[in-house]
This record gives sequence, structure tokens and C-alpha cells, in this order.
Amino acid sequence: MKSYHYANKNPMDCFGFILPTEIIYGPGVLKQLPEVLKRLGCAKPAIITDGGIVKAGIADKAKTLVTEAGIPCIVYSGVEANPKDVNCEEGARLAREFGADSLIAVGGGSPIDCAKAVGVLLAHDAEKIKPYEGKTAATKPQVPLIAIPTTSGTGSELTFSAVITDTENHYKMTVKSPFTAAKLALCDPELTLSVPPMVTASTGVDALTHAIEGYTATCGEPIADAFALYSIELIYHNLEKAVKNGSDLEARSAMLMGSMLGGMSFSHSDVASVHCVAESLGGMYDLPHGMCNAIFLPYVMEYNMDYCLEKYARVAQAMGFAFTDAKEGAQMAVQAVKDLCKAVGLPSFKSQNVDTADFDELAEMSAKNISTQSNPRPMSKQDYLNVLQMAYEAE
Repeated sequence: MKSYHYANKNPMDCFGFILPTEIIYGPGVLKQLPEVLKRLGCAKPAIITDGGIVKAGIADKAKTLVTEAGIPCIVYSGVEANPKDVNCEEGARLAREFGADSLIAVGGGSPIDCAKAVGVLLAHDAEKIKPYEGKTAATKPQVPLIAIPTTSGTGSELTFSAVITDTENHYKMTVKSPFTAAKLALCDPELTLSVPPMVTASTGVDALTHAIEGYTATCGEPIADAFALYSIELIYHNLEKAVKNGSDLEARSAMLMGSMLGGMSFSHSDVASVHCVAESLGGMYDLPHGMCNAIFLPYVMEYNMDYCLEKYARVAQAMGFAFTDAKEGAQMAVQAVKDLCKAVGLPSFKSQNVDTADFDELAEMSAKNISTQSNPRPMSKQDYLNVLQMAYEAE
């Protein structure tokens, strides 16, 4: 069998790589939060979280650790799923009034992305996040951000991006800069033990999407590739275990590590057409981002397949499959993703009650997404319409 370690890649190409976030990983590391705050000189943190994390008792656990160490803090728990511009602006207002010198994000991608945007607003003494959309607008160092992920999905604790819903125009904008990255990520797999099965499934395939798109994006590089391939291996072999037995700490730990690696991969490469569709759908219908990615991953892969046979074959290798040629391997990878989505109980696109009359607008929004250019297959509005129809008609 041929080796596909550097398929369609020249390891002699020049590239840059930066990882500004310190990582502390392992079961129970949440208890290091007070020590971390003191080491970073954080005297008045604002905790950014959401209602679900408050209800689960995790936000209170973090707050108690902080206050019992003699450090005053406030909690902003108004972050919505698919964090809104108004959430970021309200969080920044409260943090500013408190005089916060640091931020602690506790939760999944929504609170972490919101906290990044809050940091941008504080750093630029601004009230509105819209002017900071894109890759060049956030130009000032932020107060220290400590990210504490509670799901194994977004990898946001290790990325430079915050995806925020523009509530006026009903689309998802990206605020991206190395300045938005967390100063430190406390990655404790014990915090993921209470995540419900369906959320585990959708966020897990979201993380798999990050890894596969990070590896196959046209702007990838070897270090991001290495992260992606190990992420694929960990997620593929542990997601179903974590869904079916949420108390399996070994599987949960592997999933959190896989999510982290996937985040580092796409942050230094890019996402592609799965995310373009998912962000359009999430912006229009406010559906969970992870669920949208999970629904479309197998269909975009199938549509892309002839344009990146060797890379998909390498994905199949990471999953543990043996095959005789690249086409067979690529087909195995696509089928494996379809089978995994079915095994973990993910819903169909049709079940999300999306009006087919909106397909034209969704396709147009997807084609305009900046990450469309990173997809291995060139994608036009018509191509996105084809993918939407393919997913809608699937069994």
C-alpha cells in the first residue's frame, strides 16, 4: 500500500507557525485555576459563560475556586448558542464596569468565542464588535484570557478566531487575529463527563470536521497536517464510546485531546465548504453550529472526493483502514464518516425543518464565505446548491 503522509504537499515549502496559548491538560486541572490567575497577575477576572454551564454547576465551581483564593470576580452568563454581537457587547460593558483585568471563558465554543470578542472590545475601548470583523481589524493585545472548555468540539480554546452572529444582517462573521487567542487553556476532560449524548455526538463530529478540513484545505502546512491526522485517529476511535458511555473518562480524554488538536490544525490552515454551509445555515436559522457541521461533513466530503483522493486516503489511514489505491481509500473515508454519523445518532438535514425555498440564499451566502477558496474542489453557488440538495435527499 502506498504511503500518503505528504500527499499533494511539498515539505520543503516555507510556512509560519505560531501557538500563543499555553496548555494545561488533564483530569482535575481545573483546580489549578487560582494558581494560574496569580501567575498571570490577574486580580479581577470576569467569567464569561452560558446558562447551561451555570445550570450544570460548572460555572459556580470555577467561581468558587476563584473567590476562595481571595480573588474578586463577576459572572456574565448571558451567552447564547451561536454567540450574538449583543452578547459580546453586553459582556464587555459589564466587564468594563467591574474593572476586569482578565477574562475566564467557561463552556463550549459559544462562551469562548464570546470572551474573545469581549477581549477585543476591551482592548480597543469599543462598544460594537462589527468593526472588528475580518483578519486585520483587531490590532491590540488583550487582557489575559483563560479558556476552560467543557465540550470536545470547537477547539476554540486554541484558535485565533471568534465566530459571532451579526444579528442585524443574520450571518456569522469572524473576528480573527493572534491577539484574540487565549493566554492559557485549562483543558480538563472531567468537565466533559456530563455532556449529553447528542451534544457529545454533534460536537465530536464538529471536531472531526475541523481536523478533516484542516488537513484537506488548500492552504494547509505540515505541522497543521500532523495535528489533524492524530485528531482524526483519536476522534474516530473514541466518539462512539463517549456517546454511548458518557462516564468513560478515557474516551472523554481522547475526545478532548482530539478536539484540541483539530482546533490547532484548522487555526493554522483553514476550514472549508462544510463550515461555509454550516455558518450560513446557523446564521439564518440559528441552528447549533456543531450540528450543522456534523450534518454536512459526509456530503461535502463525497462531493469533494475526486479532487483530493490522496488526502482522503490518508484520512482513511488515520482511521485505521487498509486499501490498495487512493480511490479505494478515499471511498472508505467518506463511508466511514457516514457510518459514524449514523452510529452516534445524528439527525438528517431534512429533520431540521429548513425551507427548501431558502436553499438559493444559503448557497449564495456559502459561496461568499472566505473559506470557500480553501475547499479542495472549487465551489460555486451551484455547487453549494448541489450539496444542499444531496444532503436533503439523503436517507
